[in-house]
Amino acid sequence: MSVRVKAYAKLNLTLGITGVDNGWHMLDSLVCSIDVFDLITLSKRRDGQVTVQMRGMGAEALPPEQNNAYKAAVAYVNRFKTCGADITVYKNIPMCAGLGGSSADAAGVIRGMGRLYGAGSERELKALADTLGSDTGYMLTGGFARLSGRGERVFPIEASARLSLLLLLPPHGVSTPLCYKRYDEVPSPPHLSGNAVSALINGDIPRLGAELNNALYQPAASLNGDIKTAFEELSSFSPLGVNMTGSGSCVYALFENDEFCRWAKSRYRGKFECIITKSIIPAL
Repeated sequence: MSVRVKAYAKLNLTLGITGVDNGWHMLDSLVCSIDVFDLITLSKRRDGQVTVQMRGMGAEALPPEQNNAYKAAVAYVNRFKTCGADITVYKNIPMCAGLGGSSADAAGVIRGMGRLYGAGSERELKALADTLGSDTGYMLTGGFARLSGRGERVFPIEASARLSLLLLLPPHGVSTPLCYKRYDEVPSPPHLSGNAVSALINGDIPRLGAELNNALYQPAASLNGDIKTAFEELSSFSPLGVNMTGSGSCVYALFENDEFCRWAKSRYRGKFECIITKSIIPAL
């Protein structure tokens, strides 16, 4: 028996830092899934072994001990005492961009293992996902949500909006620990997500664009000058808003519709990879 799972990327529409607890930065973040995904195939084995092959985006050389897809499968087998799986991850989510590709793969493997073996309730799968990364539990379902704590507290948001987005992808990422360290040197007041959430629920996309924010933008831009360049390049097209996702290095613009996205992309003359995408509610 085999299954296929789409593991969708995410964007942080807001990312505020509300404090520190036991060395962890506490977040308040509005997130969404976007129509960029890794494709994961899983096939049952008769023993308890797990194999993972990565395809694309330079991920082939990733050692198993650093591979969240592998960790997720092993954790599932150990938790529910099932047989193993042969897994292939076809990468399409840009790496080291703040798009959550590693967490998406881990969540996708957990969902796929659940389909293969039928073990684990939604609550049990969420608890397992939370052990693999702060936003992996959110990635199990995706969609619009407000995250708090380290990102493991997930509050789904019912919204019908389909956001039109243009992404710029600088070639080099940012070290997340170093980015948080730089933030701690010059912290900023927390920018909470309430106004952005209200705008999203009400379908007020211009207001949502004005509420886009990320507390890690300045420290990330200080570590990677391409982020500031990408931000300025997107701002030149007068979108509803421009923001960075995660700790970078992907920067994106929110436009009124797909037509404006296509117009901006057709006129972009910068050096970065440019992708048009939309927000999506994953079909589980």
